[in-house]
Amino acid sequence: MDWRKLIHPNPKTSAGKPEVKETRLSVEFLLGLFAAGWTEEKVLEKYPALTSEKLCATLAGADSQLVSSIANPELQEIIDRIKE
Repeated sequence: MDWRKLIHPNPKTSAGKPEVKETRLSVEFLLGLFAAGWTEEKVLEKYPALTSEKLCATLAGADSQLVSSIANPELQEIIDRIKE
């Protein structure tokens, strides 16, 4: 998966922070949801413009050290799917 097609900086909506294409959700915000204990199912339910593919792209494009510091088993399952 080429995450660069789905994640890009948008200075108009997120002060230049990387965000998911066709949403106003920043990578930082989504990682924060997982850090707070949210599941993939809950994130996708709450934000219908976000697809599983876009969520995987978010994690693929995020800093690996930052992602690994988030203690959420659901997050690790998604990362493992990306690697397959």
